[in-house]
Amino acid sequence: MGRRSERLSRQGMLASETGDGDVIQVVSRAFDVLRCFEGHEARLGNLEISNRCGLPRSTVSRLTHTLTRMGQLVYLPRDQKYRIGPSAVAMSTSMMKGLQLRNLIRLRLQDVADQLPGTVGFVIPDRFHLVYLEFARAANALGLHEATGSRISMATTAAGHAYTAALDPAIGDALISEMEGELPDSAKMLTPRIAANRRHLQEHGYVVACGLWSPHINGVAVPLWSPQYQTYVVTTIGLLSAMYDEQRLHREVAPLMVDLAAAVGSLLEGADGDIFSNRIERKSLPVAAHNNNKIIKTEAMNELEAGTRRPRPARSVRAGDGRR
Repeated sequence: MGRRSERLSRQGMLASETGDGDVIQVVSRAFDVLRCFEGHEARLGNLEISNRCGLPRSTVSRLTHTLTRMGQLVYLPRDQKYRIGPSAVAMSTSMMKGLQLRNLIRLRLQDVADQLPGTVGFVIPDRFHLVYLEFARAANALGLHEATGSRISMATTAAGHAYTAALDPAIGDALISEMEGELPDSAKMLTPRIAANRRHLQEHGYVVACGLWSPHINGVAVPLWSPQYQTYVVTTIGLLSAMYDEQRLHREVAPLMVDLAAAVGSLLEGADGDIFSNRIERKSLPVAAHNNNKIIKTEAMNELEAGTRRPRPARSVRAGDGRR
């Protein structure tokens, strides 16, 4: 009788973790656990994971046990803690097949970083945050020191404001509504700005955010659609507010970031072609001469870029997938 009661109790637990609609909560929570392990060397116990995830320790214990059986986590008996397992490493390694593409993107970022004393990034969304896939900074860059794999908040960064503004309004509103339940303070920062961000993005192709993450940091970001990830990704830059106030961002920084997004977007569009078999060569990013609306090439384009660089908007309209 005791075993039957225990079995029914576990069935009830699984049923309670299956949410309404098409979201299975137990799967979502398993990924929440894996997100706690930031850095390959991170070692966490169930209590630490529980505190980071906000999940009951009993739920975390069941999830870590299952993830260990799957190879996603490894249990360290001496420390009584877990770390990322071989299966998770294998999954991440398989995603590195696009390394050549990322190298090309990083070179585009560096072209801008060589002209501006800030940190230039290429980020991808992860729930209510964004993660740096690539970054570049000038030798004299001050203020921001993000690195590949760093997570930043959607609510307090130009990148996050650009991403949410690019989404179809219904999808963007749903994201903020979901954020209200888990990160109410973040939702309060986004909500009053979303309408203005959408208008400015529609009219100018970029978003500016000043002093949200820090009163000393201002940022510009441009969202663009990624066929590989089927979502918006964002090119962004953070600069010291003492050097670049909002007017200077619009006048000097935004044009370079729009050009950068167009270049990265062209690379993403061409990634399914011969991009992985071509030799990587560094060429300077085309810089717009805004006094006569012409594009000046500082160096000849290589054959790869000639095949992938086509005029395109940084964002486009497509119903049903979150694109506007």
